[in-house]
Amino acid sequence: MKKIAFTKMQGIGNDYIYVDCTKEEVLTPEEVVAFSIKYSDRHFGIGSDGVILIKPSDDADFFMDMYNADGSRGKMCGNGIRCVAKYVYDKGLTRKTDLRIETLSGIKKITVAVESGKVTRATVNMGKPILDSTKIPVLWSEKNLINEPIAVGGRLYNITAVSMGNPHAVVYVKDIETLPLEQMGPLFERHKLFPESVNTEFVQIIDRTHLRMRVWERGSGETMACGTGACATVVASALNGFAERSATVILNGGELKITWREDTDEVIMEGPAEEAYEGVAEF
Repeated sequence: MKKIAFTKMQGIGNDYIYVDCTKEEVLTPEEVVAFSIKYSDRHFGIGSDGVILIKPSDDADFFMDMYNADGSRGKMCGNGIRCVAKYVYDKGLTRKTDLRIETLSGIKKITVAVESGKVTRATVNMGKPILDSTKIPVLWSEKNLINEPIAVGGRLYNITAVSMGNPHAVVYVKDIETLPLEQMGPLFERHKLFPESVNTEFVQIIDRTHLRMRVWERGSGETMACGTGACATVVASALNGFAERSATVILNGGELKITWREDTDEVIMEGPAEEAYEGVAEF
């Protein structure tokens, strides 16, 4: 039986269990799958959207190894990476306020805001959005899938596909609060159009600089927030002419400021990062 020291952290409600693996491999790849499934459970475990291991990197300051609540491995999490930056600074693993963190979708640059010796917020350069159908991936005959009607569960929905290191389907609705996401989410997640499954953002336009979003994440279900999804939402909304390239995305757990820069084509995300508590799990 192992004793695994962990820290529970969240970025506007998108919560993960963080384990420091910078000095040794605390969990093997096989163990972390079972650990994530067991302890992400909100009734019988710690409760989270998944597990993030913080590891050393040969090419960056740290490596973020992310697993969803069902044990599947994720490539990138915008809210999760802000908390990684807070963790390594607050725990004294670095004194840098400008960090480079490696993920399976590339190295991300992060600048942290520090108050009274602790990180409170972080700004992340999320890189350039991917709109090429073959790279998202989405099984679509044309180069881009932008505002196209797609049959899902016997109904047509206009979908815009964007990758921010992981695939997203952005769908616009009139009334987001009454949306039956528990029924709709799985239909999008496992749609044959997306060979690697997909995260789905359901979006209501408030005005040109405010977007209300709920998200169904592959492997986790509805979550309080999704950073890459908020980025994909602003990109899709700008592409469709529904919103400006800089907008506030209002999620169940809070707000993110997203800017899709015209000069570099990069997406910048800014938002909070908070620690909930520390503990030790037997595994």
